[in-house]
Amino acid sequence: MTESIDLQTLIFDFIGGLGIFLLGIKYMGDGLQQAAGERLRDILDKFTSNPFLGVLAGILVTVLIQSSSGTTVLTVALVNAGFMSLRQAIGVIMGANIGTTITAFIIGFNIGEYSLPIMALGAFMLFFFKNQKVNVIGQAVFGFGSLFFGLKLMGNGMAPLSSMDLFYDLTMSMSDNPILGLVIGTVFTLIVQSSSATIGILQGLYAEAAITLEAALPVLLGDNLGTTITAVLASIGVSVAARRAAFVHVLFNAIGATIFMIILGLFTSYVSFLQTTLNLNPEMTLAFAHGSYNIANTIILFPFIGTFAWLVTKIIPGEDVTIEYKAKHLDPVFIKQSSTIALSQAKAEVIRMGEYCVQGLEETSNFVMSLQDKNAEVARQIEGALNNLDKEITNYLVTISSETLSEADGALHTSLMDTVRDIERIGDHFENIVELIEYKITNKINLTEHAREDLHEMFDLTILTVAQAVKSLELMDREEALVVLQKEDQIDKMERQFRKKHIIRMNEGLCTGSAGIVFVDIISNLERIGDHAVNIAEEVLSE
Repeated sequence: MTESIDLQTLIFDFIGGLGIFLLGIKYMGDGLQQAAGERLRDILDKFTSNPFLGVLAGILVTVLIQSSSGTTVLTVALVNAGFMSLRQAIGVIMGANIGTTITAFIIGFNIGEYSLPIMALGAFMLFFFKNQKVNVIGQAVFGFGSLFFGLKLMGNGMAPLSSMDLFYDLTMSMSDNPILGLVIGTVFTLIVQSSSATIGILQGLYAEAAITLEAALPVLLGDNLGTTITAVLASIGVSVAARRAAFVHVLFNAIGATIFMIILGLFTSYVSFLQTTLNLNPEMTLAFAHGSYNIANTIILFPFIGTFAWLVTKIIPGEDVTIEYKAKHLDPVFIKQSSTIALSQAKAEVIRMGEYCVQGLEETSNFVMSLQDKNAEVARQIEGALNNLDKEITNYLVTISSETLSEADGALHTSLMDTVRDIERIGDHFENIVELIEYKITNKINLTEHAREDLHEMFDLTILTVAQAVKSLELMDREEALVVLQKEDQIDKMERQFRKKHIIRMNEGLCTGSAGIVFVDIISNLERIGDHAVNIAEEVLSE
C-alpha cells in the first residue's frame, strides 16, 4: 500500500511539475516576446543579410523568446512570406539551436529555493500595475519563477527513481546501448514539444543520480532531434520554400546527432573533463554539454549552408511562389536628389501594392468557391504584405514631405498617401471574408447554390473594378477612372439586390439564419471594397 502511495506521489509531482515548468517557459517567452514587440521580426529581417549574421540573429531571438521551435516557426513564416531566403533561414535555424541552450544554463544555477518569491514578484507586477510594459515584464518574471518551481516539483518526483530497480536497469541499458537513449530522448521531446522541458527533466534526473552521464548524453542528443517536429508541423500546407526551411532543421539536427553518436566516447570524456575542471554541479554539467554540442554542430556544418540549400531543393522539388513583403522601388537616395523622381518611385510601389491587392481578392474568391486552405493562406500572405508595404510606403512619403515640393508634386504626394490607405483597407476587407468562410467551414454552415452564384458574380465585378482603379492610377487615365465609378454603382445595386434575394430565400426556408449572416457580411465587405476602389479613381479624376 505504501509503495502505491509513493508511486502516486511520484507521478503527481512529476506531471504537475512538468505542467508548471512548461507553463513557466511559455509565460517567460511570451512576456519577453511582448516586451520585444515587432523588434523580433525586425531583428530577423534586418540582420540576416548573410548566414553568419543569421546565426547571431537566431541566437538573439531564441534567447528572447526561450524557444528554438518558436524561432524556427517564425523563420518558416518569414521564408513563406518572402521576407527571407532559404540560405538566410539556415543560418537563423543554426543560431536558434545555440540560443535554446540558455534555458539549460538558467536551470543550471539551481535557484529553486527562491522560485516562490520570484513567482510572487511576477504576480505582483501583473496584478497591481496598469502599465503594459510592467505587466509583460511581470509575466516573464512569473514564468521564470514557475520554471524553477516546476523543476523543484519534478525533482521531488524523480528522487525515488534512483532506488528503483526497473529504472536502474533502464539507465544501464541506455549506457550500454546509446541508440536506446537517443530514441527515448527523441520520442519524449516529440510528445512534450519542448526540448527545454526534456533537457530540464534530464538535468533533474542526473542531479538525483538517477541516471549516469553515459546514459544522459544520448538522451540529450535525442532531445535536440525531437524538437524539430514543431517546425515540420508549422510547415504543413505552406510554401515550398518554408517546407525546405523546416526540413533543414531536421537535417541539421539529424546530422549533428549522428556525428556525436559516432564520437560519443570522446564527447563523454570532454564533458567529464569540464565537470571536474570547472567543478560543475550536475545541472550545469548537462547545460555545458548541451551548449557545447550545439555550438560545435554549428561550427562543423556552417561551411555547408550552400550544400544544405542545394540538397533540400533536390529533396523537396517544386516551383516556389512567395509573396514579397519588402518594397522594391523605395530607394532613399532619390529623396535628396529629386523629390519628383522619389514620388515616381513611390507611385510605382503603390501600383505594385495595388496589383498585390487584386491578386489577394482573386485568391479570396477562389477560397470562397473551392474552400481550399492554400487559397486562404496566400490571401493572408498578401494581406500581410499589404500591411508591410503600407508602412514602408507611408514612411517613405513622410520623408519626402520634409523636402520642398512643387504644387503638382504636393498634389501627387497627398494622392499617394490616400491611395495607400485605401489599398490597405481593401486587404483588411478580403481578410474579413477569409475569416467568414473559415467560420462557415468550422460551424458546418452551407450556402445555397444560388448564394454561391451571387457571390461569384459580385466577386468578379469587384475584382474587375479594383483592377481598373489601379490601372487608372498607373496611367492617370480619366476614362478608366470614370468606368470605375460606373462599376462601383453596379456593385452597390448588386449588393442591395442580392440582400433582397437572400431575405426571400430565408422566408422560403431555403437558407438558414447563420448562412444568411455569413452571406450578408461577405457582400457588405465587397461593397466596401468597391467604395475604396472609387476613392482611388477619384484621386485620378481630381488630378
